[in-house]
Order: sequence, then structure tokens, then C-alpha cells
Amino acid sequence: MTTTQTSVVHDLGTLAHRLSHPARTPCVCEPPQVLADRPDGTVVRSGAIVAKAHAADTDREALAARIALAAAPQLAGILLPPLPAPAPAAPTARPVTLWPLGAPVDPTDPGAAPWAEAADLLARLHRTKPPFPLPPMRGPAKAARAVARMRAALRADATAVSCGTGDAATLPGDATAPPRDPAVEPRDPAALSVLAGWRGLPAWARGEVPAPVRRGGSLCHGDLHLGQLVRHPAPDGPWLLIDMDDAGVGEPAWDLGRPAAWYAAGLLAPEDWSTFLDAYRSAGGPAVPADGDPWPALDVPARALTVQTAAVALAKCAAEQRDPDEHEQLMIESCARIATLPPELATGPAS
Repeated sequence: MTTTQTSVVHDLGTLAHRLSHPARTPCVCEPPQVLADRPDGTVVRSGAIVAKAHAADTDREALAARIALAAAPQLAGILLPPLPAPAPAAPTARPVTLWPLGAPVDPTDPGAAPWAEAADLLARLHRTKPPFPLPPMRGPAKAARAVARMRAALRADATAVSCGTGDAATLPGDATAPPRDPAVEPRDPAALSVLAGWRGLPAWARGEVPAPVRRGGSLCHGDLHLGQLVRHPAPDGPWLLIDMDDAGVGEPAWDLGRPAAWYAAGLLAPEDWSTFLDAYRSAGGPAVPADGDPWPALDVPARALTVQTAAVALAKCAAEQRDPDEHEQLMIESCARIATLPPELATGPAS
């Protein structure tokens, strides 16, 4: 952890502790706990308070609108509401938000994953009329950043290899190949499959143009996965959606894209997918038809989230100098399948 990261974690812990700890009482609190520390967000808990420092380049006006959305009465029972944050004494490098502590999904008990509850919350979110003007949902932009991150990581890895700091200065299986040129596209077969799948997506799914007008104005979470649900009050309160960093208006099918991608890749059991889809439909979710084949609506978002997941996996593998694990390999192989399909299948019904 760098000095800057250490300072951020310390400041967040101090803030959360000050708000959660009664004034002028003996302190028996446990030390602040770091829940996450990534470039896009550092999260620290003290007692019943969670403090989050958002990325330094965050659009603060857009973030303020997203935080206001979480606090809006229309979203009560769907989104975890924020806590009032004291005004900083001076401008801060990273905006900070405060949240009540919730109980997350237990990663050691996949059988208890709240797929039905997640689907119900999404359907209710998608059915709610935006209470005030909001920025676009950032899902497609996040996918684009994942692909850019993969490119950068593989170029950095190629530079290290060509300079003799990697395992070899040649491509795998070719002892005579020249060093990689970091100025060109990655030559790794897995990365080429990811890029081919990316290029086959319509422009809106790559974040290059707005979502289709047909359903582009729905309230969306923008980054749905099981880590975005907590029970509040902990430990047995109702499930609520958290993390508004990517929320906004857009194509609601995007929020179903990651579970759909996992199901298509074999990572989500058919019975869990059926539970999720049936619950979404039962709650009147607008992203898919009430019956019949859901895939014409889900095809493009599922492809985009497959590419995003595979791109992040390859970036991590390059940075950590390791091979993909089993789950990562399944998503990479899904990109290879996507790349073999005619472009019109990727850009038809949902474009």
C-alpha cells in the first residue's frame, strides 16, 4: 500500500469512527476495517458506518445526482440510502460518501444466493420513473474501460518481456519470434478473441453512442452482481442494492447482462438462472418480454458483460504474471465463441 493509499484509509477510518462512536465515551471500538481498496474506490468500515472514497477523476456533479437517487423516497426499499456527510474543511482529492453497514451475501454459501430478491429489486428499480434528471448509466463505459485496461496491461507485459524482465522474449511456442511490439494490438490469442467479441458489439454497448431510444430512459443500476446486495439493518433486514457509482438512465437489459453471461458460460446453474429470470418477470421487469424467449433482449448485454469480464481477467493475469483460473478461462472461451458468430447476431434485436 502506498503512502497515499495509507493516508486515504486512515482518513476514512477516522471519519467513520467519529460518526459511529458516541462522543465523550470510552472507546472500545475495533480498528477500522478495509473492505476494498481499488483505484475506483476505497471502502473502510468502523462500527456501523462505512466510508467510501470514490475515484479522483469522478464526475462530482454526476455522483451527487446518483447519491441523491439513493436517498430519494421513490427508491426506499430498493436502494440503500446514504448517510449525511459532513462538509469537508477543504476540497478533497477524492469525493467521500457515507453509508450504513449492511450484511453482504455470504460467498461461502452459493446455495443461499438471493437471486430472486436481486431480480425483484432490479424489476422495481427499472419500473420506477426517474425522480429527477440523471446521467447515463455507466455500464457500457465501464466495459470500454475494461477493454482499455486489458490492452494497457498486455502492452506493459509485452514491454517487460521485450526488455528481458519477463519469462521470455518470444511468443509462446515460437522460439524464433521477435520481441512483442507494445505499440500494436495485443497478439495473445485470448486477447484477440476478446477484442473480436468487442468489435462485434453495437456502438451503444461499447459506450460510443447513447442506448436505444426504445428503452434507453429506464433507471438502471449499471453494475449488478451479488456483491451489490446487502441486508439492512444487518444481519436480517431486507435485501437492498448498493453502490450507485454506475447508476443512471439507460437500457435495463444491461442489469441482467452479467447473470445472463454467467449462465451462458456455465458459471450460473440453470436453476439459479430460472429463479432469477422468473422473479424478474413476476415483478413486472421491463427488460425482457413477460414470456417467451428472453435472449433477443439479453443477447447484446450478455455479450458485452462477457467481454468485460474476460478483459478484466486478462488484465489481472498480466499484472500478476499468472494463467487464468477456471472461471476466468470459461469467460475467455465464451469470447472466442462470440467472435465466431455473424455480426448481425450481435447487433440485431437489442441494437
